[in-house]
Amino acid sequence: MRLDKNQQALLALVKAGLWNDEAQLSLPLEVDFKKLYKLAQGQSVAGLVAAGLEHAVDLKVPKADALAFAGYALQLEHRNTAMNEFVAQLIDRLRAEGINAVLVKGQGIAQCYERPLWRASGDVDLLLDADDYEKAKKLLFPMATKVESEFSFMKHVGMTLQGWVVELHGTLHSRLSKRIDNEIDKVQEGVFQRGEVRGWHNGETDVYLPAPDADVIFVFTHFLHHFFLEGLGLRQICDWCRLLWRFAGQIDVPLLERRLRTMGLMSEWRAFAALAVDWLGMPSDAMPLYSGDARWHRKGERILADVLEKGNFGRNQQRDSEPERAYLVRKFVSTWRHLRELLRHFLIFPMDSVVFFGEVLRTGLDAALRGQ
Repeated sequence: MRLDKNQQALLALVKAGLWNDEAQLSLPLEVDFKKLYKLAQGQSVAGLVAAGLEHAVDLKVPKADALAFAGYALQLEHRNTAMNEFVAQLIDRLRAEGINAVLVKGQGIAQCYERPLWRASGDVDLLLDADDYEKAKKLLFPMATKVESEFSFMKHVGMTLQGWVVELHGTLHSRLSKRIDNEIDKVQEGVFQRGEVRGWHNGETDVYLPAPDADVIFVFTHFLHHFFLEGLGLRQICDWCRLLWRFAGQIDVPLLERRLRTMGLMSEWRAFAALAVDWLGMPSDAMPLYSGDARWHRKGERILADVLEKGNFGRNQQRDSEPERAYLVRKFVSTWRHLRELLRHFLIFPMDSVVFFGEVLRTGLDAALRGQ
């Protein structure tokens, strides 16, 4: 795969930021830092690139561009500090009402990074069991300035609290296949019924996060959903790498392999593992189930091309389902977009692309009938 100079610089600096290493950039001094900044923003890794720039030993950065990255990193620090304070207050409020929530994705994964405050933050995602999901809705809805339409069949609803977007999840279904979601449910049972969690001491509040073996499944299946249905960014792959790195040696690899085989996701794991090692500098001995087989490296390269083209959540692509369009028109356009994307993925994962698209059609029709 041919990368232009700015893409090469992006990947080299992301590596440096991920692993706190010096970035040996053997590039002509033709990097366009304004374009590099835009690329980093499109992939939600500008904080990682800013960290990487501190380790770039043979790259001269114009002062104005260096200040742009530094200024963005400072903004991230302020936002993440404020978000962490909000998370602590929210968890305390829920516990006061006897509601137990597990923080997933976002700020929990950020703690696996060398600089947690430099990871681009998004929403506050809380996983709850069935009873606490309903209790949390009753408690938080009256406090929210905005409540989004609930996807009741997925037990998922978002709201805005004190300016922060909070999403409640009764499940973390991938919506890719029943066999995947059935296994996710089993992993979730372990979190709530067997207490398979780890702790994050956030200020004066202990926040529960999924245990590493559970979190690896949640993170991987979540970004596969984005890869097949919306568009996947480098940040989500970096999150996965840092989680695996942080808990290297603690992951139950035989359990992981059994779960992946049950879900039918060994091919996807091998391909993304090759991408992580080849392009993001993930040490191969820290990547479970890594294979040196050339076919996985070819697939990893194709995945990377897709990721660089689409950007985080597909933001580099023209969105073709404007909200002002009629509901059925938007559903049709959305279905066509999914078809177009899954056909592209057919070249990488032929059988799974067909299966996943069938499930998307089924759940999409079900949601349409429910008016969701």
